[in-house]
Amino acid sequence: MRGTPGVAMRILLVEDEVTAARMLAKGLREVSYAVDSASDGGEALYLASINDYDLIILDVMLPGKSGLEVCRDLRFGGSAVPLLMLTARTSVPDRIEGLNTGADDYLSKPFDFRELVARVRALLRRGPALRSEVIGIADLTIHERVRRVQRAGRDVDLTTKEYALLDYFAWHPGQVLGRAEISEHVWDENFDAFSNVIDVYIQRLRRKIDDGSSHKLLCTVRGEGYKLCPVPAEENV
Repeated sequence: MRGTPGVAMRILLVEDEVTAARMLAKGLREVSYAVDSASDGGEALYLASINDYDLIILDVMLPGKSGLEVCRDLRFGGSAVPLLMLTARTSVPDRIEGLNTGADDYLSKPFDFRELVARVRALLRRGPALRSEVIGIADLTIHERVRRVQRAGRDVDLTTKEYALLDYFAWHPGQVLGRAEISEHVWDENFDAFSNVIDVYIQRLRRKIDDGSSHKLLCTVRGEGYKLCPVPAEENV
């Protein structure tokens, strides 16, 4: 399974600067990733068409097709592979353009290699699944495009953060999610992991989606974390 610790991961590195490409590939291999390299957009698209990559690291400034064009072509062709874009452009409009073409993350040069590895690991944990517009968990329905939540046909009014929290649980049904995972995916880097904010939001979300229903969806797994239960659990808290 992709993103699982201990399973080999294959990365496509697209960088036209020879020295930088060599150093990045060497560093990634030293942390146990298999790395293929491409030096231009055309080669990147060809390799992506014949190989199954777990992640693509893509420089924006490339000869021939730019990284933005490569990203756009991949997404237009239906590829959902996690994509980390690298660029020397640091303005907000440039970052927005990269993300709008379909990149999952954006890293400005120069960067610390440790940050690159951390972002790679985070993207690999997310996986490449294409997101459906509608998610159904028991009688809970989440309409992704319009961010509408219903329980047994009844609209559930959630704040932005409550919705983000529920959405993260919904994409991991039945999986126990610890505080560290939740904070990493739902809160930003300034989040205080030692605060009780997660517990407060869990309680708020639980009241909104579970009150009045015999099947309690949001379950506590003592000492481990929380999970969304597709089927009734024996012990819900």
